[in-house]
Order: sequence, then C-alpha cells, then structure tokens
Amino acid sequence: MSEPLLRVEDLCVSFRTDSGIVRAVDCVSLHVNQGETLAIVGESGSGKSVTALSIMGLVGDSGKINQGRILFDGVDLVALRESAMRKIRGNRIAMIFQEPVNSLNPLHSIERQISEVLFLHKKLSPPQARARVEELLNLVGMEEAIPRLHNLPHEFSGGQQQRIMIAMALANDPELLIADEPTTALDVTIQAQVLKLLRELTERLDMGMLLITHDLGIVRRMAQRVYVMNQGEIVETNTTEELFQRPRHAYTQHLLAAEPKGRPESVFDGSRDILSTENLKVWFPIRKGFIRRTVGHIKAVDGISLTLYEGHTLGVVGESGSGKSTLGRALLRLESSDGPIRFEDKKISEFSFKEMRPLRRELQIVFQDPFGSMSPRLSVFQVIEEGLLVHNLGATYDARRKLVAEALEEVELDAETMDRYPHEFSGGQRQRICIARALVLRPKILVLDEPTSALDMSVQAQIVELLRALQIKHKLAYLFISHDLKVVRALAHDLIVIRYGKVVEAGTSQQVFENPKEAYTKALMKAAFKIEADETGAVSR
Repeated sequence: MSEPLLRVEDLCVSFRTDSGIVRAVDCVSLHVNQGETLAIVGESGSGKSVTALSIMGLVGDSGKINQGRILFDGVDLVALRESAMRKIRGNRIAMIFQEPVNSLNPLHSIERQISEVLFLHKKLSPPQARARVEELLNLVGMEEAIPRLHNLPHEFSGGQQQRIMIAMALANDPELLIADEPTTALDVTIQAQVLKLLRELTERLDMGMLLITHDLGIVRRMAQRVYVMNQGEIVETNTTEELFQRPRHAYTQHLLAAEPKGRPESVFDGSRDILSTENLKVWFPIRKGFIRRTVGHIKAVDGISLTLYEGHTLGVVGESGSGKSTLGRALLRLESSDGPIRFEDKKISEFSFKEMRPLRRELQIVFQDPFGSMSPRLSVFQVIEEGLLVHNLGATYDARRKLVAEALEEVELDAETMDRYPHEFSGGQRQRICIARALVLRPKILVLDEPTSALDMSVQAQIVELLRALQIKHKLAYLFISHDLKVVRALAHDLIVIRYGKVVEAGTSQQVFENPKEAYTKALMKAAFKIEADETGAVSR
C-alpha cells in the first residue's frame, strides 16, 4: 500500500489563555490518502478546526504544537521554516475557511483576492490571471459575478462569499484541500452543486480532501472514512458506511441522533396581524462611467407582499442572493425600500430615522454570525446593556444587571457569566447571547437571519426548542430566514419561497413542504432532503 498523502502522528496542540493552558488537540493521529475524502466530525470546540490549522501552520502566536509530526508527501511540516511553508500553503495545500466574511479582505476586490495566489505561486500575467479567475467563478457556479469582478466582498451575499473562498482555494489545483465547514453559509441547491464539484475535483485531480463539518448528511455523501472528535481526542474512526450503520461510541450515537425535530405549536386563536407590506421593492442602482450614471438596477426585492401575525412564524427560504436578508432588513427599516410597511397601526415606511428610533426596541433582529455581531471589546453584560441604555430601560446599574441576568437565564445561560467576553463562549452560547440581547428589550417581532447556520446539529436542535418556548411565552412574531429547510420545517407556520427578489410560492408550511407546486420549490426540497444524487442530478431516496 502506498504512503498516505498526509499523515498526522500523535499531534498535541495547546493554547495560552488568561485562565491557563488549554489543550485543544490531544494526541490525534489520522491519515488522508491521495484521491480520498476523509471527514472529521464533532461539535463546536472538539478540536476539528485546530487540527486543520495545525496542518496549515496557522495556530497563531498563542498556540503551540507540543508534540507530534505532520507528514505531507513525506515532509514533516512541523519542522519546516515559515519561508518553506509559504511555498506549500495555498499552492500544494489549500484551505477553505468557515467564515468567509472574516477571511476575505474587505478593502480588496474579489478579482484581486482570487488573483493573488495565481500571481504568487503560478507567476501568471494579468490577462492569464483574469482568464483563470473567470474559469474558477464558472466552476463554482458564480457566473453572475464575472461582470462584478471589481466589487468588494460585502457587495455579495454570504453564500456568494463562500463560493469566492472556494474559488480561491481551488485556484492552483492543490494536492490536498482542507475544507472547514465549506457549505455552512450555502443554500441547499448551491450546497449540492459545490459538493458535487468538490467530489468531481478530487476524482479528476486525484486530490486528497480533509472535510471538517458538523453536517452528517454531507459526511455520508462525501467521505470514504470518518474520524469523530470530542474534547480534543479521536473517539471513533471507521468507514463511513460502517460508522453510520453501527456507531460504537456513545458520543457518535449522540451526534447521529441530533437533528431539529417536531413542528411549531399552533398559532394563537385570534392572532392579530402585526406587520404587513404590499409590493415591497428594494432596488440597488448599478452605476458606471466617470459621472457614475445609473445604467440599471439589481432588484434584490421586487414586489413582495406578506403579513406577519402575533405568535406566528413566517419562514423565508430561497437560494443565496435571492433577497431573503434584504427583505428582513427592509421590513425593519434598516434598508431603504419602496412600498408601504405597516407595524400595528403605524405606517412606518413613511417614518424618518428619528421617528423610527422609539420603535427599534419592538423590532429586533438576530444576525447569522453571532461573533461578528458583538464587539469583542465589550463584556456580555455590556453587549446586552447597550440596548437598555439606548431605550432608557433600567434606571440604575443594578437594575440593568438584573434585567441582563433575567434575559440570560431566559435563554438558558448562567447569569454569572455576564462579565465574560464573547470569545470565551461557544458558537451556540454566542447565539443565545444575541437572542438575549434582543429579548431584553421585550420586542414584538424578531427577524432571525440564518440564526442556526453556523451551529452544530445538536445545538441547532436546542436553539429551535428555545425559540419555540420563547414564542409561546411572549407571543413573539418571527420572520425566520434560512436556507436550512429542516430547521424551517421545525419552526415555521407559513412559508414563502423567494427567487430573484420575487415570491415564487407561498402557503402554510405543511402545504409547501408536502405538496410543492412550483418546479423551483420542488428542486429546493429535493436538494434539502435527498440522501444521494447520481451524476445526472437525479435524486434517489
């Protein structure tokens, strides 16, 4: 048998923290063969990403590889100088990072960022690099970005940013691709396309892939072998088929059983409509030329009508870039729009910024990336207190401490942790803090923008249960935006499906899930609930 492309032997990695030394990876051994896809699964904090970063030599100043070897093509990467490692990193070994918004440079165009690795490692000329960039964007299903190569990352949706990251990683046809949650921010149809692309590339290029994910459905479709990590250790390893059919370790069994279940509670009798809009439009101008003349529009939201009821969840689904998040921001008057928006008996679409401010406490939003939506310099108490200070709630410091404690306990977090900082919490705990920040103001409407997309399956299930309980307790209205149809089905009473800024199908959640009428909706359902797809894209169950 030939030597593996990558072999990790007894790897131990620790980090210096304010509370002492933390051992993140504890004597981990694994190997990846050429042309093989190996998956590492486990919950947040299990050591998956640290293992990947160690292979790339990116554990940072606070991290230290205490022992072990990382052999790539027979060369020990741990012993290499940084100058030698740079020739391998991004060229022979590439990595797709989990959070594209934190990995892409906000000041550089997407063309410049994708071209950078081509200039550095392949020494291509600008015309050659431009041609390769266009080829890569086509490869990852981003044809629409080719006329927008000079745009900055924030001008693309989260799913589009992730595909740009994948294009960057694939630019030099690496021998080993490390994919750390590569499809977390992608909708189901694009996820299926990207996974199919990665599978084809491993076969065509005979490329090894180390896939890190919490989505066991992806593992089952992609990987030949699986390592299960918990608290820095490998607790089980097996072929994918054997592990799914006969999991031996209790932790593996726990992971396989974790998935959002159940359906939302019935809507309260006599629920009143609390928010509505008719023919809502959000068009972004396309400007060109020296005088920046408007030559067209991007129709992010193009004539959407909806009604949201008290104690009721309206699910909003659609592909990345369909206008879901723009719709949510427009309804809260965080985005300029055209069309009437009514909140209770007020036509808030005509309100000025100053007139909207008192209503902000009743119209709250929970963002997709909890870490990015909190200041790392503020403690959890300060993060949650901020809204209380703005809206003059809690007359004294002690009164505000009490309100923050109550909000944290309501989302099942220990109130004694309020003086810690966001980086000291797991992803699921940070999302609970963001929910507490919104709830402390006692809102009537919560816009939940992909609140579970970056969370482990078991944590997703916990957040779904929490949101259900809070809705019943406070009669909250939710606008739930997500590409994860399993989570939407567990939470939403009604559903609208959006494509290119328009509603293509609407109805009760049960109707749309069980009997979709439009071809686009049927395609979304197939992509979300399939077990495997053949090379033509046909679905087998």
